[in-house]
This record gives sequence, structure tokens and C-alpha cells, in this order.
Amino acid sequence: MNSRFYFRQWLSGRDFARNDPSARQMLNLVYAVGDRETGEAMLVDPAYRPDELVSLVRADGMEVTGVLASHYHPDHVGGEAFGADIPGIRQLLETLDVPVHVQRDEVEWVTRTTGVGVDSLVAHESGDVLRVGGMDVTLIHTPGHTPGSQCVLVEQHLLSGDTLFIDGCGRTDLPGSDPEEMYVTLSQRLSQVGDDVVLFPGHLYSSEASANMASVREFNFVLAPCSREQWFALFA
Repeated sequence: MNSRFYFRQWLSGRDFARNDPSARQMLNLVYAVGDRETGEAMLVDPAYRPDELVSLVRADGMEVTGVLASHYHPDHVGGEAFGADIPGIRQLLETLDVPVHVQRDEVEWVTRTTGVGVDSLVAHESGDVLRVGGMDVTLIHTPGHTPGSQCVLVEQHLLSGDTLFIDGCGRTDLPGSDPEEMYVTLSQRLSQVGDDVVLFPGHLYSSEASANMASVREFNFVLAPCSREQWFALFA
């Protein structure tokens, strides 16, 4: 691993937001990636207690210079859910003036969910590469769970949000979901990701918090169907 590469994985309800029952129930995984040499870091999906997450980054001697959203759901970016308002990127922007990077198809959904204005968002296409210090962060548009879901590929780490879990994938029966797009995402869009890349999902829905793609491809049941017809028979 590149010694400059800064990477952290935090579990909601355990590593932060410990007094939040919803955070403990949802088991969200939040990430920070950055460059140790320059001290710059980007938070991925900072919901529940963004202030605590910024403090965790600063405790490592780093500074948050940007935010990346995998998709618009409140447990990842903040907003109203289950009758409660989850803090997220709107609250973070009240104290930090940083760009929030989203996939272009997700802009409208993020603004509607969080109340953050379009001028605070940076819209991206699939394949765009962000620079965090000296680190290249590649964005992969992976619709299916939501129209603008995106995965993040950096230094052989794939941060997959709710697109792909170690066991299973994101739901396709929610507003903006599309089973057809999810099939294309899993069978084609993520095929570019090598077997040695390590998957880091958006929730801790399995006993392990990460796994290499070779193992995920061998054991994850949602990747077993070898045709569109098989996929729809099982999951649509």
C-alpha cells in the first residue's frame, strides 16, 4: 500500500454517534480517504454526526477538504428518515466550506433530501478522477439502487455505498431504484474492477467489514446469475 494513502473506516453507533439508536440500527460505514503527506482528506457519506467525523479526521492530523456522496439516502448524506432528521452534509457545510461531490444523476435527489443548494454540489460523470492531495480517486457511476449511485476506487479500495455489499446488493424497490440498471451495474459496470481490489461497503451487513473482489465474486449470491433472465427471475 502507498504509505501516503490515508484511509479510515468508521461504524455508526460504535465509532461515532454512539448515543443515536438509529445509527446503531442502520450500521452505516463511513470512510475517509486522503494523502498523509499533504494532510488533505475526503469524507465519504458523513451522516449522523458529521462534527464527530471531522474531529476523528483531525485527530489523525488531517483536514477535511471535501465530501463525497455515494447516493442520496438520508442515512448516507442526512435528511428526514423514519420521522427524524439525520444530520449530514447540510450540517457539515455550516462549519466547513468544502465541495460535495455527487454523480450528475443524483444532484436533484441530494438537494431534495438534504436541503443543500446546487451551488454546494459538484456534479460528476462516470470515470471522473478527483485529486485528494496526491491521491487519484476515480468515480464509477453504478445506478440501480438509486439513479446516481456511485462507487469510489482509490488505491485498490472500492467504496461501494449501497451498490454492492459483501453479501448482497442494494435494494431495487425504492424511489429511483431500477432492477435493470442494477443488473447492468453488477454484470458490466463493475467488471472493470480487478479481483485484487478490496470492497468496502456502505453498511456492515456481514461478519466482515471488507473483502477482496475475488471472494465477493465467488460467494456473493447476487453475482451468480449469468444472464438478464436469471437475474430478473431471482431479484426483480
